[in-house]
Amino acid sequence: MRVLAAMSGGVDSAVAAALAVDAGHDVTGVHLALSPDRQTLRSGARGCCSVEDAHDARRVADELGIPFYVWDLAERFTEDVVDDFVAEYAAGRTPNPCLRCNERIKFTAVLDRALALGFDAVVTGHHARLEDGRLRRSVDAAKDQSYVLGVLTPGQLAGARFPLGSMTKERVRAIAAERGFAVATKPDSHDICFIPDGDTRGFLTRRLGSAPGPVVDAATGATVGTHEGTHGFTVGQRRGLGIAVGDQRPRYVLSIEPVTRTVTVGTAELAGVDVVRTAPPTWTGEPPVLPLRAEVQLRAHSAPVACEVTAAPDGGLVLALADAQRGVAPGQSAVLYAPDPVRGDLVLGQGTVRS
Repeated sequence: MRVLAAMSGGVDSAVAAALAVDAGHDVTGVHLALSPDRQTLRSGARGCCSVEDAHDARRVADELGIPFYVWDLAERFTEDVVDDFVAEYAAGRTPNPCLRCNERIKFTAVLDRALALGFDAVVTGHHARLEDGRLRRSVDAAKDQSYVLGVLTPGQLAGARFPLGSMTKERVRAIAAERGFAVATKPDSHDICFIPDGDTRGFLTRRLGSAPGPVVDAATGATVGTHEGTHGFTVGQRRGLGIAVGDQRPRYVLSIEPVTRTVTVGTAELAGVDVVRTAPPTWTGEPPVLPLRAEVQLRAHSAPVACEVTAAPDGGLVLALADAQRGVAPGQSAVLYAPDPVRGDLVLGQGTVRS
């Protein structure tokens, strides 16, 4: 099989490429240049796709003896991921840029180009499993990335390979060390790659400017603070609200209204929701018969919760949650998993949260 190994410069993609070589595939490595100013995109474990990362990826490719190229997708990444991220926050929603990058860059732009060039599949270092064409969680629950892959279609999954899904991260690093890869101890990237200083609010303010408005308490209707822009908040947020409430009870962001510039906060009792509505879903396999019982993961690092899934008249989904959840933000992905306790790692699909 002729495969393209997406090599970020990290340990996961390095080992994924090595395993593809070990499997006897004809492997070519490619590093994605996703920023017009790559010198600024890494600070320790923050950021990615820097010149440093490209050099790390090239060194691994050289050690594996495989061809290596750099593809400049900076313009596409800016339009499909960065600009989308800013627009979503401006609209009062909370996007997941990693999910969007997988959907529009790695498994659309890259996979489409790879197939056009005659490759059979794209190999990545994602911690997830593919069995009989179906997406499942990684065996390493702490590193599982199936949530950000839940948006992929059956056609995209057919062209994907995830060699790391059956092993732990510790094993991945051990393989890298055994092979003498310099990236064996390289820190994992975290946070948002195009905001290397981790200051999301500052990044959005530089893009969107200041737009002051009130912070209103839901119980009393009283203004309990002010803000410099609704883009600095996300539903479920507790810290950094800049408010003063007499009863000293913690407040959470309940809703964001960009038009009126109003951020509404409330107590924990008001922050819980037991019904979630989504946009029309993307299924990873054949669309299931609705209604159905499933488990849903509502944020990248949240625990799944049991739910009943029904179809909405507009083509979306209605998720009736078994237990009320806080921090369910419009714009996030509601990823559905099969509820079977033995095979409950099967990803059914996802819908973007509307309300």
